[in-house]
Amino acid sequence: MAFSLMPNLLIFLSLLPFVPLSGASTIALNSSLSASTTDNSSSWKSPSGDFAFGFRQVDDAGIFLLAIWFDILPIKTIVWHANTSTPVLTGSKVDLSADGLTLTSPQGETIWNAQPTNATAISYASMLDTGNFVLSTGTSNDFYAWQSFDYPTDTILPNQTLPRGGMLYSRLTETNYSRGRFELRLTAEGNLELNPIAWPSEYRYASYYTSGTASTTGNSSESGFELVFNQADIYIVRGNGDPVKLWNDPAFPNGPNYPASYHRATLGYDGVFRQYTFPRSSDGDRIWSIVRHIPDNICTLLNEVGSGACGFNSYCMTTDGTPNCQCPEGYSLMDPDNKLGGCEPNFPLGCEVDDGGGSRNQEDLYELKRMEDVDWPLGEYETLRPYNQTQCEQSCLHDCSCAVAIFSEGNTCRKKRLPVTNGRLNYGVAIIKVRKGTGGNRSAPDPTGTAPKPDSKKENQILMWTLISGSSGLFNIVLLAAIISLVVILKDRKKLEKLVVHGSDFPDTTNLRIFTFKQLKEATDGFKEDLGSGSFGTVYKGVLPNSSKNQVAVKVLEKLVKDGEREFNAEVSAIGKTHHRNLVQLLGYCNEGPNRMLVYEFMSNGSLADFLFGQTPRPDWYQRTQLALGIARGLVYLHEECSTPIIHCDIKPENILLDEYFTARISDFGLAKSLALNQTRTQTGIRGTRGYVAPEWFRRAPVTVKVDVYSFGVMLLEVICCRRSVEIDFEDERVVLTDWAYDCYKERRLDELVDNEEAAMRDIATLRRWVKTALCCVQESPTNRPTMNMVIQMLEGYVEVRLPTCITSSFCL
Repeated sequence: MAFSLMPNLLIFLSLLPFVPLSGASTIALNSSLSASTTDNSSSWKSPSGDFAFGFRQVDDAGIFLLAIWFDILPIKTIVWHANTSTPVLTGSKVDLSADGLTLTSPQGETIWNAQPTNATAISYASMLDTGNFVLSTGTSNDFYAWQSFDYPTDTILPNQTLPRGGMLYSRLTETNYSRGRFELRLTAEGNLELNPIAWPSEYRYASYYTSGTASTTGNSSESGFELVFNQADIYIVRGNGDPVKLWNDPAFPNGPNYPASYHRATLGYDGVFRQYTFPRSSDGDRIWSIVRHIPDNICTLLNEVGSGACGFNSYCMTTDGTPNCQCPEGYSLMDPDNKLGGCEPNFPLGCEVDDGGGSRNQEDLYELKRMEDVDWPLGEYETLRPYNQTQCEQSCLHDCSCAVAIFSEGNTCRKKRLPVTNGRLNYGVAIIKVRKGTGGNRSAPDPTGTAPKPDSKKENQILMWTLISGSSGLFNIVLLAAIISLVVILKDRKKLEKLVVHGSDFPDTTNLRIFTFKQLKEATDGFKEDLGSGSFGTVYKGVLPNSSKNQVAVKVLEKLVKDGEREFNAEVSAIGKTHHRNLVQLLGYCNEGPNRMLVYEFMSNGSLADFLFGQTPRPDWYQRTQLALGIARGLVYLHEECSTPIIHCDIKPENILLDEYFTARISDFGLAKSLALNQTRTQTGIRGTRGYVAPEWFRRAPVTVKVDVYSFGVMLLEVICCRRSVEIDFEDERVVLTDWAYDCYKERRLDELVDNEEAAMRDIATLRRWVKTALCCVQESPTNRPTMNMVIQMLEGYVEVRLPTCITSSFCL
């Protein structure tokens, strides 16, 4: 059916709010109402009794709203309330005076008021049958000095309009009438829009619905002028009088059901704008029924930052336009009374919860739950392709930052950290990492994930008793004796092999595997595949048969310092006791004749140098920051948490390797120096690499762990800027990175350091803090440099970072 209006529609509509007061009961000046839990008559009613204005109790705790509601209905639906910043308590009052309405607390403090903008004296007030509460001047042309229709909250009623600039705002929850997470507004350009809000702030995200009624030619007469609720229909009227329907359906084209029903349109706390109807007669179901709604599916429309329709860590489905919010397995609602408030894990998750600095295998701590056709489409920190589902699962399981991975068509794996946002139904498989043993319960196990160790002695006794008490006792005794004899023989043979082949002077205090030269030659296919060379040796790729970690890196040491045998043994002994997720694990060694070799885990993704300097475009900003934090944690472990503290002495990108999950792992302990527990300095010759060597090396002074701090500071600037510490191709101030970074920071040119990288500039506070931290690390005096533990606190923002007044002697003059 065609939809049309008379040419004088705008004139008619402009008079809608000012219906005559005939039939309206007036409220005299000096009248008042009080908020009371016992007096249910504390309201002013409209002549028909359809609506009431007054105090409406919203819970059992004595909290009220100054509100307007459908009083005639069994469901006392609130359609307007005073926008107060504090709760209205029992004993609060609203007074009508010539100045307007004033709402006061039980102590007499003003909470809210409604006053004419032109300071006109009020003669009386009225609660109209339209649901509009008005303050009148008593003049012959009784245009209202103030009316509730001009200050809507979440609802509009028939005969009400929303002008340009007008807005509805949702409540926070079903029972919390504070401003919520969604707005409906008619913009100055003439578009009707629905927007999510970054609650509790008032920042408005991009719209998830728009009417498209803004003029494309700049002609304001063609743009939306006002939103009209005319009897039972809602539409936008352009400036030239042309109507634009919100819904393309025939429902209530001319409002035939209007007299038989009550109507309202409300922006729900879930962000959906709905039109409702309620039958006036007592026949049938007397409930509010949804006539129509926008949008059709809010779950799929929120595509910007923010928590989405259902809150963080949840996913959204719709039933007749209403979002149905669910938590993944292992997660629970943050607020059980607010289904749209998001979910939280029932267990600890992240890089800081593994016991022993990450010494536990992730398979021991976590398991994976799979959900078909669920997606969190935004905010991945890493995208891997081509990856199959198994690779995707393993990558997330072994990445402490990964909470969820999405495996989708095209063999794409998108890894995400918490919180995940805008969850919805979509094609693909959601892989959820859940702490073992947590299930759906809110209680969680010990964050370390430790479990009691079995009593091996007791288990041996049980085993022996079981064998002896079996049906063939004598046979079992003989079998047990044979097993014990075999174990003893094998142990003695292993000890003998150590004495004969490898010498008896090496301390047997580690779990390292001892290799022969022949074994490693065969493993490397005659030292065929060269992975790289350093100042003390060459690294070859090898494959060990019958090993859980069959791919290895074999470092053949070619140069040994004076007393090399003793130093090699001491350092291997110290390094063999280390175990941390940010260190390359030493698996074994060869100390046979003149051959000195170290066998390490194989790192499949090369070095940090390859990652930083060999890619175009530059690597992801967030991934770079996570790598730097991992390196810092590894150095804290070496400096402070090892039984024998270790100075690495050659921290640089080439000595940071990346495993299959792109976790940073510190390598090359061939240069490391061990410190006794009561020792803080060590005397040694100059070690390290040009550009990363701390100044005290050149003074032949005893070195401390602060030489690693200096090298880390240089490398941190390289991570930030994706360039080497010394670039001889530059012919200006940029040659030496530390000096250039100091200049850029002092002169507020951080954008130059990161070449205007968008992600880094969006994270400008972190960028600024990290540059300052790096500059603190490269100060000339070791005593002025922070410890690595302090460096981590600086990077993570827990400690204020003060820019040093100078970093080298050239800046201190």
